[in-house]
Amino acid sequence: MTVVPKKRLGQHFLVDENILRVIGRLAGLSRDDIVLEIGPGLGVLTRFLADRVAFVHAVELDRALEPELRDVPRAELHWGDALTLDLGALEPPPGKLVSNLPYNVATPIVVESIERLPTVQAWCVMVQREVADRFFAVPGTKAYGAVSVLVQLATERTGFHPVSREVFRPRPNVDSALVAFHRRASGVGPPVRRVVDSAFAHRRKTLANSLALAGVASREDATAALATIGRAPASRAEELAPQEFVALADALA
Repeated sequence: MTVVPKKRLGQHFLVDENILRVIGRLAGLSRDDIVLEIGPGLGVLTRFLADRVAFVHAVELDRALEPELRDVPRAELHWGDALTLDLGALEPPPGKLVSNLPYNVATPIVVESIERLPTVQAWCVMVQREVADRFFAVPGTKAYGAVSVLVQLATERTGFHPVSREVFRPRPNVDSALVAFHRRASGVGPPVRRVVDSAFAHRRKTLANSLALAGVASREDATAALATIGRAPASRAEELAPQEFVALADALA
């Protein structure tokens, strides 16, 4: 390998092509697909995708990877930070996001793609196992948090596959997993997003206190809103199902 992975960018390059068949199956690739790939690395997945879909948009921050990524047919490289680039302006617009996501930005990329990329209808992403577990964690569990609520309000899981550490170079010190999901609703609006983020900002406190500390509502108003949705004043954020946060935001409004 001619490129040294950069730890600060969360780079763990995909090098085992056997996992590509699993990605292709979970992603449900077709010849008509326009795919967005974030963090293509050495281009192993990029080339696999380009051979099977109509077009690939590959977004990469590290310019040192350019020799590995140039000249891939039916693919266009976009250089920059996926969290700041205007991915909504991509032409043709992507309908699927299929990526081995950089570890340090995997969660915000998934959440922001749900919110900012309405044309994307399906995801198949390689992430740390604990991140994959968080996406579809159930209420009352340690893994359940703000990202669980935001992802589940807009999507439904369609596939899951644990991934060996041996498919990456360098070999990571954490387990990984492929998780696939498809859109069933648009992303949440700013009022719901603010309630969700504020609710989990202070996990040891009651939900009413968390919302008050974040300035979303007074403790009294938050308690009244909880009563409106049938929840006790001492309820905590991890007890509420995703749809209850929508109801709570409506009650606070």
